[in-house]
Amino acid sequence: MKSHIDELKDTIRRLHGVDSSHVETVAVKESFEGETIWEGEVEIFELYDHPETDKLYAWVHEIDDIDNPERHVYGLKYPPYYLTAIGCKGSNHSRTQEP
Repeated sequence: MKSHIDELKDTIRRLHGVDSSHVETVAVKESFEGETIWEGEVEIFELYDHPETDKLYAWVHEIDDIDNPERHVYGLKYPPYYLTAIGCKGSNHSRTQEP
């Protein structure tokens, strides 16, 4: 049985056409106006031979779907911003966060 990290690496290869290695897991707590809006672990991957960036972030977001209660989210790092072009399985949107 594949590990969670190996499954993410397979998805990275399928979505972006490059190999990757897991760098670390980081605990993240995102707040807005004093309220926690998301808390979880973000997996950081180094990408090999990607034409635009060398880092990718991945995490699981719980959703209200009884058949698929989790959505894997992938975000590429584009300098000078930390995170942009967040792609969710089955959808695509973007968000930019300055350092």
